Amino acid sequence: MELPERDYVTALLDDLDQELLWLNDKGIAQRPIHSIFFGGGTPSLLSVEAYEQLFAGLRQRLMFEPDIEITLEANPGTFEAEKFKGYFELGINRLSIGIQSFQNKQLQHLGRIHSGEEAVAAVQLAKQAGFTNFNLDFMHGLPEQSLDDAMADLQQGLDLDPTHISWYQLTIEPNTEFYKFPPVLPKDETLWDIQEQGQALLAKHGFKQYEVSAYAQPNKQAKHNLNYWQFGDYIGIGAGAHGKLTLPHDDINESRIYRTAKTRLPKDYLNLAKPFLVKRDNIAAEDRDLECLMNGLRLFDGISAELFEARTGLSFAHIEGKVQQAQQQGLLEPGRGIQATAQGQLFLNELLERFL
Repeated sequence: MELPERDYVTALLDDLDQELLWLNDKGIAQRPIHSIFFGGGTPSLLSVEAYEQLFAGLRQRLMFEPDIEITLEANPGTFEAEKFKGYFELGINRLSIGIQSFQNKQLQHLGRIHSGEEAVAAVQLAKQAGFTNFNLDFMHGLPEQSLDDAMADLQQGLDLDPTHISWYQLTIEPNTEFYKFPPVLPKDETLWDIQEQGQALLAKHGFKQYEVSAYAQPNKQAKHNLNYWQFGDYIGIGAGAHGKLTLPHDDINESRIYRTAKTRLPKDYLNLAKPFLVKRDNIAAEDRDLECLMNGLRLFDGISAELFEARTGLSFAHIEGKVQQAQQQGLLEPGRGIQATAQGQLFLNELLERFL
């Protein structure tokens, strides 16, 4: 089926215009953009011409930081040498490649459309196109996966010289094929060994864990993801996109923070009779501390008290008692910041419950 590229890009820019109009109406001066993330679905299916149209519109409407990070999510099965060379020349300077595993049996279990061989070829094509900054996405704890299998996947990924690795355990989500027909997963002891040995292997190759499932070479943390985990603002455009925006006020306690959601189905998104926006909800002041900490505590450095205040509009004193209690229990590091200990990272859900 032919993709309605021009219509979709036009809709994206119209969607952005509506977001900017709303912000300007609220008296918000345009902020420089330090990252763009093309994700969700398979954005690498769009042609170079479609991205040319999109980038021309984005540059007319937004101020790009000189060192802006522009990431494209890509499936190895969609790689074409000329297309990715064109993406790079347009200004996309980072890729996130969803490999998951190099083992074809596991890829079939996961319903992926690529093979392990295609995954390797995709990374090589990315390098040939000019990309030097890229993330490889892997899962572990896959059906019947052994420790050796998991380490082989990780080592093969490291041999491809990525700057960033996302490495996370498979979870069985409701309303999925695995949920209806549960596979045989590795035992807890094996999962623990995979986690320990995988982290040691990543550290040996110079990757520092900075978030629960994110590992990066020095100065190669994902700017876009860091902003999200630090409860920063971002505009979401496109079918199914989500955003978060803060409307500051002279009195910080009167600031309003909104979450937005766009219509999910592309056919509805392209329907001129239907609105892009389906939700713009204000986050109540009493919920902001937990919303912020659900993201911030995933970071190994946590968030500072000053950043907590700036991002939530709440005084640190609002949660200081709970923070001190968690510090005494060995779940948070001592100090003025909000940083989970190694034990706190292992029991993150229980730690968050203390802020309910």
